[in-house]
Amino acid sequence: MLYILAQWLHFEGLTNLVRYQSFRSGAALLTALAIGLLIGPRFIDMLRLRQGKGQPIRADGPQSHLAKRGTPTMGGLMIVIALSIALLLWMDLSSRYVWACLVVTLGFGLIGFLDDYDKVTKYAHKGVSARLRLLGEFAVAGVAVALVTTETHLYVPVFSNLYVPMGPFYYLFAAFVIVGAGNAVNLTDGLDGLAIMPVIIAAGTFAIIAYLAGRADYAHYLGIPHVPHAGELAIFCAAVMGAGLAFLWFNAPPAAVFMGDTGSLALGGTLGVIAVSVHHEIVLAIVGGLFVMEAVSVIVQVFVYKRTGKRVFRMAPIHHHFEQLGWQESTVVIRFWIVSIVLALLGLATLKVR
Repeated sequence: MLYILAQWLHFEGLTNLVRYQSFRSGAALLTALAIGLLIGPRFIDMLRLRQGKGQPIRADGPQSHLAKRGTPTMGGLMIVIALSIALLLWMDLSSRYVWACLVVTLGFGLIGFLDDYDKVTKYAHKGVSARLRLLGEFAVAGVAVALVTTETHLYVPVFSNLYVPMGPFYYLFAAFVIVGAGNAVNLTDGLDGLAIMPVIIAAGTFAIIAYLAGRADYAHYLGIPHVPHAGELAIFCAAVMGAGLAFLWFNAPPAAVFMGDTGSLALGGTLGVIAVSVHHEIVLAIVGGLFVMEAVSVIVQVFVYKRTGKRVFRMAPIHHHFEQLGWQESTVVIRFWIVSIVLALLGLATLKVR
């Protein structure tokens, strides 16, 4: 909105600052952070009043989690609200990347909200059926992929301009990346602060990647695919960071609110569509390796248990496995944050090691 206004004023005087994506990225981060911190206390009070018992706590989980009963969920709504307002203020609304990302953020957020609402009202873990939820996620992802896809190549990191032509199969692959990212972050969201910080780290990493991919000179120098106007996604990533930091303020141990599927699906899907937009899908698997590890641990646990009756991990997702080994919750969270930072640096290293 402000970008269009500045454009109408021909970027004269102070409005010239809005021309620069770097300025708007910083402004979007601070705007989302300020909105999140401002609405947080009253929003949490409202959730606590309406939800009563709060998010259901697994009886078969770590016993220390039973003390969290009564903590409200759906805190992801705070993230989505702060993020959306910041984006509408600072992004170029004529960009198809903006609307593709908003489609996923709001669409996945709505699916997660319906799931959270069902759990809270019935005070049960089941929520919306997995089949119906996946159907909705793929429908939303399909719309986003159609908006951003201009070529159907899967680019391989480390090698300059090496890609695999996938043809029509790329659309299904890209949708799978978005849906997979959303559900991987959802599985990671099991401890106070565990999911949100790796999301912030991944968003910061992709802010750099999007900015470089949007610049023809930098993209050519680094040997990465040039995606015209993709620099706008750096602003989107910055807004995710701001909204995420505001949420972390309230989600830090002991959490005053849980993100819920509303936030985890929205944020994970957003990372997925950004990676698809800048053709760094494989790099997302590196940067978001923690999310991949969490998802794989669940898949392996279920697969092996159904066939042998034995468990590979003491409990899945894998963060609960470490809790069962005797690690304190804060120890698991901070060590997983460290892993996320290392993986982000490895992801950035693929830009130059070519």
